[in-house]
Amino acid sequence: MRGERAGKELAYILFGMVFGVLAAAFTAGVLLLGTVLSVTAIGVPLLAAGLLGARRLGGAQRRLAAALLGERIEQPPPRRELPGFYGRMQSRLTDPYGWRAVAFFLLQPPQALIQAATVIVTWCWGAVALTFPIQQALGWNRVEGGWTLAGFALEPFPRTLLVSLAGLCLLWLAPKAVHLVLLPHRLLLRLLLGPRRPAARIRDLEESRALVVDESAAVLRRIERDLHDGAQVRMVSLIMQLTLLRESVPEGSARELAGKAQETASLAVRELRELVRGIHPPVLDQGLEAALTALADTVPLRTTLDAAVPRLRPAVESIAYFCVAELLTNAAKHGGADEARVDASLDGDLLRVEVADDGRGGATVLPGSGLAGLRDRVGAVDGRLLIHSPAGGPTRITVELPADR
Repeated sequence: MRGERAGKELAYILFGMVFGVLAAAFTAGVLLLGTVLSVTAIGVPLLAAGLLGARRLGGAQRRLAAALLGERIEQPPPRRELPGFYGRMQSRLTDPYGWRAVAFFLLQPPQALIQAATVIVTWCWGAVALTFPIQQALGWNRVEGGWTLAGFALEPFPRTLLVSLAGLCLLWLAPKAVHLVLLPHRLLLRLLLGPRRPAARIRDLEESRALVVDESAAVLRRIERDLHDGAQVRMVSLIMQLTLLRESVPEGSARELAGKAQETASLAVRELRELVRGIHPPVLDQGLEAALTALADTVPLRTTLDAAVPRLRPAVESIAYFCVAELLTNAAKHGGADEARVDASLDGDLLRVEVADDGRGGATVLPGSGLAGLRDRVGAVDGRLLIHSPAGGPTRITVELPADR
């Protein structure tokens, strides 16, 4: 196993040294040329191409390290590209993993020199010294005269024997020296070409939270359908039966009791319908735009709606809908507003919903208030709640939600 590891590490230095120097030359050349030409139209795309190339070369370096060094370095997260040409340029120029790959390859030449020197001194000179007697016998490296060591004269044969022993020592030390000289390189591989551990952990937590939020939205939709198609239908059937019962009995206490039961059942159906709408309005199944249109027709305000958004994740659509519903209710109930405007738009991967009203203003986030609940609801998906509500109005509240579809 040690011999196999030594062979793979030696092969990695030989192949990796050539690959790393060529990658460093490419990276430095493209970035330098892109910087010089940054005043022209081609400079920025050239810089972006250099960073993209460095990131992909980093992938090749990770695969080489995995094959020969056994370093299983996790791949960095994929780059999120903004739409459009300039969005792609911005995404590539601000890619932290592209810049880290650049730093790795620019540090390759000094590492390659140290690694090459280690291989030459240990493996190469060790092999030359070990075969010194053979070289003398073949006349390749003949030595005349003797050496003097501590006053004792050494003839060529004892001297060649010492050289061979020195070569054997160098070859014995060679795998250890190569392994040692690769330790800084391994550290740079992990630090610069792999994902940052906190970032990877945060990404895992974000994905887990998004999964939980989406599953919660799906569960709420199932509960809404079960209540709408199950309990609500049975309650309506019960009301009809109570109505028939009331009509079939003569005047008296029994008929009066049936009437009260009918009224109670009707009240329960109304409350159940309100509960269903509060869990997941059925109109949301048609999309956020349709849901906001229906909502604007039901609130006690003259509401202008401008919403043209595609279908998004159900959890995001649900949060946006309930935020608008709460804000319009607050505007009518607490703000004394007569008119409101709702604007919903998609900017890249960001859903922005703005609710403005002509009320008295002064809206603030207080513990236990409706706005505090909205802030917590929005924060569940890494969104933001922005409030602009000076005393005397008007009030403008913006909800920003990540809308990766």
